[in-house]
Amino acid sequence: MAKRIGKVRRSQLISTYGIGAIIPFEEGSVMVAGLEKWSSGHPDINEPRLSRKLGVRGFVRPPASENESAPDIPVVRFPTVYYCPGDCKRVSHIRYLAAQNSNKCLNCNVKLIPSRFIVVCPNGHIDDFPYFEWVHKGQSQTEKQSHTLKLNAKGISASLRDIEISCSCGVQPRTMEGSFAYGALKNIKQCRGRRPWIGDLEVCDQIPRTLQRGASNVYFPIVQSALSIPPWSEGAYKILNSGWHILQHIPDLALNQTIADMQLAKGTPYTIEQLVQAVIQRKKGEAFTGSLLDEEYVALCKGHAETERTQDFVCEESPGFDEVADIFDRVMIVPKLKEVRALTGFTRLHPPISEKDEKIAKLSFNPPEWYPAIEVLGEGVFFKLSDEQLTEWEKNSKVVQRAERINQRYREKMAEYKQTPQRDITARFLLIHTLAHALIQQWSLDCGYPASSLRERLYVSEPAHHSLMTGLLIYTATTDAAGSLGGVVALADENRLRESVVNAILRASWCSADPLCVEADAAGTDSLNLAACHACVLLPETSCEQQNYFLDRAMMVGTPENPEIGFFKDIL
Repeated sequence: MAKRIGKVRRSQLISTYGIGAIIPFEEGSVMVAGLEKWSSGHPDINEPRLSRKLGVRGFVRPPASENESAPDIPVVRFPTVYYCPGDCKRVSHIRYLAAQNSNKCLNCNVKLIPSRFIVVCPNGHIDDFPYFEWVHKGQSQTEKQSHTLKLNAKGISASLRDIEISCSCGVQPRTMEGSFAYGALKNIKQCRGRRPWIGDLEVCDQIPRTLQRGASNVYFPIVQSALSIPPWSEGAYKILNSGWHILQHIPDLALNQTIADMQLAKGTPYTIEQLVQAVIQRKKGEAFTGSLLDEEYVALCKGHAETERTQDFVCEESPGFDEVADIFDRVMIVPKLKEVRALTGFTRLHPPISEKDEKIAKLSFNPPEWYPAIEVLGEGVFFKLSDEQLTEWEKNSKVVQRAERINQRYREKMAEYKQTPQRDITARFLLIHTLAHALIQQWSLDCGYPASSLRERLYVSEPAHHSLMTGLLIYTATTDAAGSLGGVVALADENRLRESVVNAILRASWCSADPLCVEADAAGTDSLNLAACHACVLLPETSCEQQNYFLDRAMMVGTPENPEIGFFKDIL
């Protein structure tokens, strides 16, 4: 019978410790298993817009119970190779080192330690480090000779040179030095295509890379999200959520009787007829193929007053808008918002370059009908820039040329991965993205929230797009102690908004790494930034939806040689 071995927060199961991630526990090291092994009923989170985009029927909260004897989330042991720190120093699969359901060495009776080293490949596969092949330099094991591997950490230094692997067959011992180099396992071990979270092997032609099992590039979760906006965020549509897995398949003529039998209208201010109309409208809405961001942008620009306490979305004009009317076309406060975040996949070694990246590993063997997800409540402030001002600013050839430098590198990177670019990296996109980072950094000081609990949501499209978007949302939506206490919305009050915006722009005008930062020809991973570094506008990974790519302070404030390219040059 399975037993509970530890605890993690629900929100971590959608990010840091999602399916395919390694979790260290006192009893060893485990990996969260795939969706087929989860025990779940019908989806208990309904977000029609996100379900439509991902092609699933709903979302499931990671189960959490107080029953200590019944584990909620299935896991598998990984790595399966362990090391004995006692006298024997053996390193092997745990089934050869310990008794069943035990974690102690059969020889030394000391607690075994999971292998510190693993191997991964760009296709998302992961496996135990091939200690035998490493010390035997690619030779396969034979049954005629006994092989007992030992791992000896000399303790002279922390370098890989002091970790020695030896074998009882008498082969020359070999240290771990050089095992992390690119191509180090070529002619040693080819990727087996192992997917422990699913429990199978795939055909793979990659050469695996050695990593430490706790390294940050072992797991990059793919989390897709959507804001709940009217009409799905309120009233009759929320009442339908509990029975939507049934109602979505019922013919319109039978809805009246079905809703009556389910007693969905009981205790609510809605009649059965009103709920029937809501079901019909929701079916039509789920058939719509528009963009999530397009719909959210319209809702944020339009606003939505609070009419009942159960609303998940409230959006009104900021009291301090008049103070910044020369900077923005519109500023809206969002005192109430709900975001649904769903884990849809992950990558290893490198973060995904797009939502359609072929390297994204799947969460299950079969196409999923649902994804694990969480709901978070929060607040935010929405800014809309003037398209006329942006268009006038983009007439400056130096602005366009500077943006094209990043755009060209982005296209080259996508071509390297044989992917189609998802968008053009334009000057207005760089500007709005960098402005979002500057505001988050300033507001983390002004309102007391840590920067990691503030997030950006960018609404930027090109002039040729059918729905022109030129806005950004700064919001907090977390499940931890930072919470949502009104601090972000308060910064948009009268006598506070302009000061906070101007201070954010002024802070972006200098960096402790200047002049190197502002004069850099390339910065960041894959050279997809210009004037941006950790001393100025880079943010925690949880805050940026673009993985800290596509940033340039010069778009906001100019450079010493070309101050006129700064969009906010008149404020400085």
